[in-house]
Amino acid sequence: MFQQRTNSSLSSIETFVFDGRTFYVKRDDLIDPYLSGNKYRKLYTLINTPSENIRKIISYGGTQSNAMLAIAALCRSKGWIFEYFTKSLHVKENQASNYSQALNLGMVHRELSDELYRDFIASLSVNLEEKTFILHQGGADQSARLGVEVLAKEIRESCLHAKCPLNVRSLATPSGTGTTALYLALALPEYKIYTTPSVGDKSYLLEQMAALEKVPQNLIILESEKKYHFAKPYKEFLDLHVRLKSAGIEFDLIYAPKIWKMLLEQTDEEILYIHSGGTTGNASMMERYKYKGLVSL
Repeated sequence: MFQQRTNSSLSSIETFVFDGRTFYVKRDDLIDPYLSGNKYRKLYTLINTPSENIRKIISYGGTQSNAMLAIAALCRSKGWIFEYFTKSLHVKENQASNYSQALNLGMVHRELSDELYRDFIASLSVNLEEKTFILHQGGADQSARLGVEVLAKEIRESCLHAKCPLNVRSLATPSGTGTTALYLALALPEYKIYTTPSVGDKSYLLEQMAALEKVPQNLIILESEKKYHFAKPYKEFLDLHVRLKSAGIEFDLIYAPKIWKMLLEQTDEEILYIHSGGTTGNASMMERYKYKGLVSL
C-alpha cells in the first residue's frame, strides 16, 4: 500500500530517444503503483492531510478513470470512505480494469441514470456531511495546485543539477481537465508548456482551465486536424503506443498517444515530457482494441 514520500525528488528524469529525436521523461509513473503520475501531484494536499481530518471522499466520473483508482488507493491507506458516482454501467468491466481494482480497494460505487447524473453532481456540495471532501472529476480543483508546484520545484532543481540539460525550456503533459498543465505553466513561467485536449476541443479545454485560473501565455495547446473522440480506439494511437513502448517506456493508451503524435508533428526542440502515469488502465483499454479488431487476440 502507498507510503508517503519524503525525499526531495519524487521521480527521476530519463533520456528517451524516439523517432530520431531526444526527449527527456520525468518518470512520475514510477512514484507508486496506484498513486502515480499527475494523480499523485493532484492528490498531494490530501496525501499530506492527517487521517482524522477527513471521514469520506466523494468523487465522480467514468469507470476507466485513473483518478478513481488513485483515490481508492489513497482512501484505503488513510482509512477514509470513498464513494464514487457514475452513470449507469452498460458494459461489464474485466478483472484487470481500474474499476475492478478500485472496488477491491474498498470503493463504494453508486450508479445514477443518465437523466439524473448531471443534476445530482451539481448538488453534491449542498448540505455536505461533516468531514466529507468532494474531489471533482479529473482532480480539477484548486487543491491540486500545491502538488503541481512541488513538481515544478523538482524540475527546476533537476535542471540546475544537470539531471536534464539546462537549455531544455519546453515541457509537455497531456490534458483531461488541463489542471496539471495550467498550474505547471503558472509555476514555471520561464518554460514553454505544451499540452493537447483529450476531452473535447481547445475551446472546451480553455474553459475548464479558466474556471480555475487565468490561462498564461506560456501554455501552448497543440491541436490536431483530425477530431479524436475521448477514449475511442484508434489504430494510429495503438501503433504509436507500441512504438513508444518498444523504445523503452510504456505510456498510457488514452491520453499519451495524442500528445506524442502532436509533439512529433508540430515541434522540433528537445522536450521534457511529464509522464502522467495511468498505465494501470492499459489492460482494459487493450480489450477495447481487441474488441474493435485492431489487435490480434
